Amino acid sequence: MTEQEPKENFNTEEEFDSNQEVFEHFRFEVDPGQSLLRIDKYLVDRMQNASRNKIQDAANAGCIHVNDIPVKRNYKVKPNDVITIVLSYPPREIEIIAQDIPLNIVYEDDSFLIVNKNPGMVVHPSYGHYSGTLVNALAYHLKDLPLFNSEDPRPGLVHRIDKDTSGILVIAKTEEAKTKLGLQFFNKTSDRKYRALVWGNLENDEGTITGHVGRNLKNRKVMDVFPDGEYGKHAVTHYRVLERLGYVNLVECILETGRTHQIRAHFKHIGHPLFNDADYGGDQILKGTTFTKYKQFVQNCFKICPRQALHAKTLGFDHPATGEYISFDSEIPEDMSTVIQKWRDYTSFREE
Repeated sequence: MTEQEPKENFNTEEEFDSNQEVFEHFRFEVDPGQSLLRIDKYLVDRMQNASRNKIQDAANAGCIHVNDIPVKRNYKVKPNDVITIVLSYPPREIEIIAQDIPLNIVYEDDSFLIVNKNPGMVVHPSYGHYSGTLVNALAYHLKDLPLFNSEDPRPGLVHRIDKDTSGILVIAKTEEAKTKLGLQFFNKTSDRKYRALVWGNLENDEGTITGHVGRNLKNRKVMDVFPDGEYGKHAVTHYRVLERLGYVNLVECILETGRTHQIRAHFKHIGHPLFNDADYGGDQILKGTTFTKYKQFVQNCFKICPRQALHAKTLGFDHPATGEYISFDSEIPEDMSTVIQKWRDYTSFREE
């Protein structure tokens, strides 16, 4: 019997990948002399931080495969079976403080809820952000659910968005829902669409940006694109220009993968940083005229939307309980929509 280490092993809160932050993979090759034994019993004896209930939940969610075929929790392990299992990461040692923070809940049922996150809110606690996060608010709102307790700093989270990115997130309310939803993000079967305001006039109305995304080798606060794949992880962003507004474009982004800062890093890589994205150079006047009035116009836009102009607008996935495909949409928040309208007015004025 052999066991492989998890495929991904993140050491700090900064190094979470948005579509892989909740899962680790294990693989076992069963000994030739193994007697018949229920797979949940077999695995609980061989895996650290995995209770029998957690393994059974994984089986119920279709996350345990034997010889590439999903099995139930009562499957009898046989000699030479190859077992693969996907489990959520164990809790980190950061206590959750439940806080009565208002949430914009778009939808809620027994399995999950949809939250439209405001810009400026951190999603989960980390070192330096122990309170005021989305998870602190969820811990209060869902305090009677077993999944939401002080021992897990990421209860219910199956994906995330950056602090200064606004938009829709799905939060699981049960372990089974967390596993089923998280697996859809992991396997890239969920649908996510973003709105972004980017500097410059994109050459084509539609396009695809492909390039590995990984930590910048000199500044680990930001991500970089490695087009030759020598570092980082495979990342693909599809985009469509919705409006050409002079020196900026409003684009729709569809994620094929979900790497940390993927949209922000990809658009910087092709020379079109997100508007007012301080980490990726978008907080400078990158296109336009040298006229003082134009500079004042842009600076005023920066003040109105003091963050990267990025919004997670649409999210679609299969319901974890019914299997039915469902989709949720959200309005672009006021700061970003006001700036977009200002660029419309500016462009209209220039064309008169």
